[in-house]
Amino acid sequence: MALIAVKLLLAPNFVVGASLAARRFGPRIGGLVGGLPLVAGPILLVYALAHGRAFAAGAAAGTLLGVVSLAAFVVVYARLAGRLFWGASMLAGWLAFVLATVAFSELSIPAGAALALAGASLLLGLAALPRPGSPPLTRTRPPTWDLPLRAACALALVLALTAVSGWLGPQLSGLLAPFPVITTVLATFTHAQRGTDDLLRLLRGMLAGFGAFALFCFTLAVLLDRLDTAGAFALATGLALLMQAAVLAMTRSGQLSMPSRASWWRTRSRSSAKRVAS
Repeated sequence: MALIAVKLLLAPNFVVGASLAARRFGPRIGGLVGGLPLVAGPILLVYALAHGRAFAAGAAAGTLLGVVSLAAFVVVYARLAGRLFWGASMLAGWLAFVLATVAFSELSIPAGAALALAGASLLLGLAALPRPGSPPLTRTRPPTWDLPLRAACALALVLALTAVSGWLGPQLSGLLAPFPVITTVLATFTHAQRGTDDLLRLLRGMLAGFGAFALFCFTLAVLLDRLDTAGAFALATGLALLMQAAVLAMTRSGQLSMPSRASWWRTRSRSSAKRVAS
């Protein structure tokens, strides 16, 4: 019953929660919420319950490398979004994820090194993202069917990955755990309904939020062999939420926001005017 509850309830509910956060607080905050391990976390929990803590620890270490693949999806989607429609951008992003996953499938490195690699990929990804323009003045009302569809996509991923995890092994299962289902759903719906600029805000928030994702996986990879399943997941979840709260506070205070090109030119113009006046 526990496995059924995890598969049927946790991941779809988390996806719906992230979608509602994006609607209520905007795409940047919605992206931060979506950056949490909302799908990979339940998948790793299912791995621990179904295959044991050692298997789940190995999968969590693989998922750390999967964060690099996830960052590749985000960057490729964002770079193409202004020129291609959402379906083509999504397929190109998926291809980037698959190629990165194949590259990492035979690589086994310590959890600490994997965490450093994941962190570096997120920083490079943030630097590579295009900058959004001004927010739109009006918002379109989302269709009534989009929340059920998002939940169904999350459920399909969890069922598919947990069904094949027994013969994929912990490394490949972990690499596939962060497959960008919630990222794909949020990105494509935002792209189609709210435009490229809001999409870029969403993806920028997601990349900033993936740091908590990586910390969650690192904690599980290190502690699942030392603590019971409940204790390891509780500690990993707590650390991820604390890190995400810190990122959210920095975002709201403006420490993580970068000025747009227009505001940069306005600031430069004012500075030049002051120098001329003096």
